[in-house]
Amino acid sequence: MPDSVLLKRTELPRPNVSEQQAAGILKEHYGLEGSVEELGSQQDRNFRIDTGAARYVLKICRAEYATIELAAQNAAMRHLATLPDMARIPAPILAVGGEDLLFLTMEDEDYQVRVLTYLDGEPLTQRKYLAPQVVAELGRLTARIALGLKDFSHPGLDRELQWDLRRAGPVALHLLKSVTDQARRDRIAKAMVTAVKRLQPLAGQLRVQAIHHDITDDNVVARPDKEGRMMPDGVIDFGDVVTGWLVADLAVTCTALLHHADGDPFFVLPAVRAFQERYPLNQAELKALWPLIVARAGVLVASTEQQLAIDPDNAYVLGNASHEREMFEVATSVPFTLMEAAILDAVGHGTAPFDTQSLGRLLPDIAPETVRLTDLSVTSEALVEDNWSDPQIDWKLLARAAAETGVASTRYGEYRLSYTHTLSERAPATFALHVDVCLPATTPVYAPMNARVIRDGHHLILSSPEISLHIAGVDCPLEHGSDIAADEPIGMVAGVVNAVGGLRLQLCRDADLIPPLFARPAHAATWARLCPPPTALLGISVDAPPPDSAELLAKRRKSFAKPQKHYYADPPQFERGWKEHMFDVTGRSYLDMVNNVTILGHGHPRLAHAAGRQWSLLNTNSRFHYASVAEFSERLASLAPEGLDTVFLVNSGSEAVDLALRLAWAKTGSHNIVSLLEAYHGWTVASDAVSTSIADNPRALETRPGWVHPVAAPNTYRGPFRGAASTADYVASVTRALDAIDETGEKVAGFICECVYGNAGGIPLPPGYLAEVYGMIRARGGVCIADEVQVGYGRLGHYFWGFEQQGVVPDIITIAKGMGNGQPLGAVITSREIADALENEGYFFSSAGGSPVSCVVGLSVLDIMRDERLQENARDTGDYLKARLEALGQRFPLVGAVHGMGLYLGLEFVRDRETLEPATEETAAICDRLLDLGVIMQPTGDHLNVLKIKPPLCLSRNSADFFAAMLEKVLSDGW
Repeated sequence: MPDSVLLKRTELPRPNVSEQQAAGILKEHYGLEGSVEELGSQQDRNFRIDTGAARYVLKICRAEYATIELAAQNAAMRHLATLPDMARIPAPILAVGGEDLLFLTMEDEDYQVRVLTYLDGEPLTQRKYLAPQVVAELGRLTARIALGLKDFSHPGLDRELQWDLRRAGPVALHLLKSVTDQARRDRIAKAMVTAVKRLQPLAGQLRVQAIHHDITDDNVVARPDKEGRMMPDGVIDFGDVVTGWLVADLAVTCTALLHHADGDPFFVLPAVRAFQERYPLNQAELKALWPLIVARAGVLVASTEQQLAIDPDNAYVLGNASHEREMFEVATSVPFTLMEAAILDAVGHGTAPFDTQSLGRLLPDIAPETVRLTDLSVTSEALVEDNWSDPQIDWKLLARAAAETGVASTRYGEYRLSYTHTLSERAPATFALHVDVCLPATTPVYAPMNARVIRDGHHLILSSPEISLHIAGVDCPLEHGSDIAADEPIGMVAGVVNAVGGLRLQLCRDADLIPPLFARPAHAATWARLCPPPTALLGISVDAPPPDSAELLAKRRKSFAKPQKHYYADPPQFERGWKEHMFDVTGRSYLDMVNNVTILGHGHPRLAHAAGRQWSLLNTNSRFHYASVAEFSERLASLAPEGLDTVFLVNSGSEAVDLALRLAWAKTGSHNIVSLLEAYHGWTVASDAVSTSIADNPRALETRPGWVHPVAAPNTYRGPFRGAASTADYVASVTRALDAIDETGEKVAGFICECVYGNAGGIPLPPGYLAEVYGMIRARGGVCIADEVQVGYGRLGHYFWGFEQQGVVPDIITIAKGMGNGQPLGAVITSREIADALENEGYFFSSAGGSPVSCVVGLSVLDIMRDERLQENARDTGDYLKARLEALGQRFPLVGAVHGMGLYLGLEFVRDRETLEPATEETAAICDRLLDLGVIMQPTGDHLNVLKIKPPLCLSRNSADFFAAMLEKVLSDGW
């Protein structure tokens, strides 16, 4: 049992000192005056004083604490402050009489008093989410402090401390007396006993030195780095500094991280790696780390229960209680063996893989070459449309294969699409740690090694010192506890003669563990080390080929031109989609909130059938005569306003804009084009020339040709003129540009703009803006081009075309993207007169844009949009989603505005709602965090501070709710 003095300390209440009394102490004994505020503490009283010139912390503890211990804390801080490359450390302040420590009596109670400098920064406790970089930095910080204390010594370090993890077992058992919940008490006791048992054989190899022993999210302060991420750089509260196990310092830090882990214990691994890089731990210390984490969590929850019994109004303890319970739940949610393996793997100390070739055949009567392996991966041809959502699909496909060949097996290490979950903030367990074999019933089954038989209901385990085999589906007459030799029969496949039977096989290197059948992708490598593939049992390799995402990305970077960017620094590899969902090769489902190209959604069977049928018939270019080109052109013309009756078909939006500009030049004989700043129209020479977005081209404003005349972006949110009354001011900008052209004696060819400011985040143009601008352009003989590539084609919900919102009719419409649902397809719709003007410059055709396949795809998209009422869904679901996003703006100051309508929305983030300082770095971090939570999102706008929300028009209300909920989670938890 721990010393009685130590046990007595665990029962002490905090000093009974008020803020007014604290202010008196500071003034009288330290000459400090200012505002005083109490800070949280479990057994001390801490107060912060702000004098205006500086801030300090007054620390008051009970007299029962040995003075030499407090002296050791001060000495440790002074020691660390002298070292190079050290974190920020508080400095002890001397009292007016020159004392380090004061002894005061208040209301018949004796106290010890100190003052330290206050470290500015933000504690990480209240940030629920911590980025991996922050987690790693916390581990690195812990290592720096541990290294700094390596050679530090002081007689006050050799003390009895409740939190010393060398005493965790007996301390926890003492504290458990205060836990009134019997079930909770039993769980804590069981976890502590198991942890201590695993520690005992390692204890002699654990190094001892001076350690801080309390570097937690509470006791570090963070400041923003250049990306706006809060990075820990200061350490406070040396109250637990002690001579103890070096690895305990890291264990304390990792335990604190668990309440940020969202249930995933692997979350701490970046901290472990970072510590190991700075201050390497030995093998025994690495193996002791997780038992120490469990022990620390157990002591924390037991201590909290006891402290609340003593001091039920302690707000600090109450506030931390839920965090500490969460730490314990996460720490005990996984087997010790798994976390030991994960930690060793994370630092490159993993054990060698088990050689399964030492095992014999389980089914020697089955010829290996007769076993068909069934593909259940994300790219399986047998998984069509959404049949992967059928709970029985794996067995159905396995049975179908067995019916054809006699024996079929699933593959080990395969990420199965059938185990995905759409609208899930956590990647599901999709990695198969077992195989299922479909084969004739009554097939004999033999032991692959010498083993002991363990029976657990219908579950059979053959256990040996090196490895265990878990089998389901075998009739075994052997008794529980009996021994069996290799190659001896253990029974037969369950079922009747001539019937189909099934076996489920799984190996495990831990005899005490019942492993899961599937692992989450992030845990797969560690679980695969514990549960190797049962290849030798069947005589053939049953391994699924692992995804080669990293190799493919390297190939892309080597062969694919660098200017062709990809989303995300470390992008998932997507190989399948369904409606508004996309699936990566690990079976992780993501909600696609940016893919305006796939207007219908992914994998639409009706579109796939139509395209496939036309491919099987004919595909060529539009100079041949075939039905679909005439039908599609007529259909497009019917969607446009009266007078716009002539269609050009092209391959993309860039080409559509390029052609529209050529038409304007041909019609007017002039080249001068008026365009908007902050706009993006395409990548061809002409469409790029009228694009001025510096987010797409940082040199856009300095490289425009002379025939391009940019005018003020009519951004009613952050432009030079704001609000609905800004129309005249923005029109005046166009007037000045036209006057300047007039003064040269040249003519204007046209004016081009998106009719809703899409590139800036779906911002509506000021009322009447286009009517006035179009009028001025046409008065000078120019033509008006409406770029509807992003915002048109039903996406706005309330309107089919963006220009309808402004009540105008353009001379030329350009469209693309969604009209082909990803097929290369764009169009220009104009009048016969303007179209014929191009003929003076020669003929025109586009190979893919007007091909039979493209035309059939275009027709099918329009049919499906009509039949599935996708424009109406864009209106209703879009309005619902916009209202949910606007509600977030009432809670989170970072939300500056919600722009747009239908399913073209922009959520703009600002650091200040008055200055509208763009939150660029925060927006990028939010997008990365949303990806972790299963949402694909990207920024837009010149400042890249606007979420461009333009999902497939089939977006369901459930999906809209999920997106809003995940965004709320990110804004609440941090990023």
